[in-house]
Amino acid sequence: MVGAHFGLTPRKHQSGETDVTGRISRIGDHGVRVALYEAANVILTRAVKGSDLKSWALGVAKRAGMKKAKVALARKLAVVLHRMLANGTPFMASKRAPSAAVAA
Repeated sequence: MVGAHFGLTPRKHQSGETDVTGRISRIGDHGVRVALYEAANVILTRAVKGSDLKSWALGVAKRAGMKKAKVALARKLAVVLHRMLANGTPFMASKRAPSAAVAA
C-alpha cells in the first residue's frame, strides 16, 4: 500500500482477456520517490556487508535487471520505513543483528 502511495507499483490495464502490467505508476510525491530510489541505488552500488535487503535486491537484479531491482528495493524500503514509523522500531540492516540493536 505504501509503494502504491508513492507510485512504485506497476500500472495495470485489464480489458476482457487482456491483462497488461506496465511500468511504475509514478503517482504520488516525486521527491520521496527520488529519495527512495537514490537510497536503493546506494545500497546496491556501495559495499554494504550483511544486508538482507541488498542480498534480496541482487537476486532480483539477476532475474530482472539492475534498474528494476532498484525500484523494487525502493518500494521495499518504503514499506520498511512505514513499519518503523508505525511500530517505533529501529532499523536493522540484517535479521541476524537483533542483539546488536538491543545492546546499543
